[in-house]
Amino acid sequence: MKRVYLKTFGCQMNEYDSERMLALLREEYVPCAQPEEADLILVNTCSVRKKAEEKVYSLVGRFKHLKSRRPEVVVGVCGCVAQQEGERLVKRLPHVDLVLGPRTVFRIREALQEIEAGRGPVVWVELDTDWSPPLPTPSENGRPVKAFVTIMQGCDNFCSYCVVPYVRGREVSRPPEEILREVECLVAQGVREITLLGQNVNSYGRKERGFPTFAELLRLISEIEGLWRLRFTTSHPKDLSEDLMRAFAELEKLCEHLHLPVQSGSSRILHLMNRKYTREEYLEKVRRLREMAPEVALTTDIIVGFPGETEEDFRQTLTLLEEVRYQEIFSFKYSDRPFARARDFPEKVPEEVKAARLEEVHRLQARITEEIYRSYIGRKEEILVEGRSERNPLLWTGRTRTNLVVNFSAPEGLDLKGALVHVLIKDTGKHSLRGEYVRTLKGP
Repeated sequence: MKRVYLKTFGCQMNEYDSERMLALLREEYVPCAQPEEADLILVNTCSVRKKAEEKVYSLVGRFKHLKSRRPEVVVGVCGCVAQQEGERLVKRLPHVDLVLGPRTVFRIREALQEIEAGRGPVVWVELDTDWSPPLPTPSENGRPVKAFVTIMQGCDNFCSYCVVPYVRGREVSRPPEEILREVECLVAQGVREITLLGQNVNSYGRKERGFPTFAELLRLISEIEGLWRLRFTTSHPKDLSEDLMRAFAELEKLCEHLHLPVQSGSSRILHLMNRKYTREEYLEKVRRLREMAPEVALTTDIIVGFPGETEEDFRQTLTLLEEVRYQEIFSFKYSDRPFARARDFPEKVPEEVKAARLEEVHRLQARITEEIYRSYIGRKEEILVEGRSERNPLLWTGRTRTNLVVNFSAPEGLDLKGALVHVLIKDTGKHSLRGEYVRTLKGP
């Protein structure tokens, strides 16, 4: 058997694509831990932020010396940076043999055959190609507890800061029967929690004739026997419908957690970002959601230092954080991205101002998160056990329905991986809760 080293950067969709590539290669390749051991080196890339792109170039650049010592090693770059750069990537890094965009990664075996036949380098970055992930094969890493399922690809929103529509293409939804078949296949392998993935999952099926809405798809999936939990990410606030809000109240398997990226608390900046909602519209949707499903925990994305962002605009972001009280946030300094319209916007915010604003966001959110975490102390929470804690193998680890990590102790001799248990929350850490096993609700 040959050996493959695969490094993944970026979002859960990239993780999903990497898993499927490894599955497609399984007949000929086994994964290895170090690139020096590999016959095939793959880097699945992200270009959403400049820093992620820079990491990719730094890593792939280091493979030049390895390739010079072992010319037979195949080096491939996949994903969003591959799509963004195309032929330029091979010109910049001549030791790269393979460039596959997000819609061509599942043709990995065909691409390797081209290289073996001497027809490399292979650069396939077509966005109009048919996109159909292969069905999952049984995991080689023990019995799986949770898995991702991509339900759509691409984005039609064209937010002015974002490169996604240019590197993942326009929105296209997978047929519902294909999605259901994949979920059923995973559940048959022992998976108990599914997270549906897409750049904007709540616009699923809007362009395809005869497809269900996203809320209807959730209802279909929730009927699958053996599935215990259902999640999804990520959502666009403009497409958060009343029907989807009701799903949180009505579907027992749908976990009470919603990632709802706001990006800014200023309506003026939201308009410049082309987000297609105002601060007031966003807050009204949050109010309606919490009215229907009070237990739903919210997380979000924040960009600071967007071109033209004034101190007043930034203060509005801080007041929105105070008002919504997100469980957690993912916050970033704005950076110009290829193709995105905002790279040509005037009034760029100085780096030192962006850094100071980001630090202020972090301080505020750290306080809010700590307060929310402490509110869990003394509560019994339903936890889906993922396995032993990596930091402390004496503890088990899993997540609440609101997506908080819980590390907990349990009596010796219990095999809790894959079980649904009650845990009494006793304390908090910076990024997790700590607790004590109470009882098993469902066995693995």
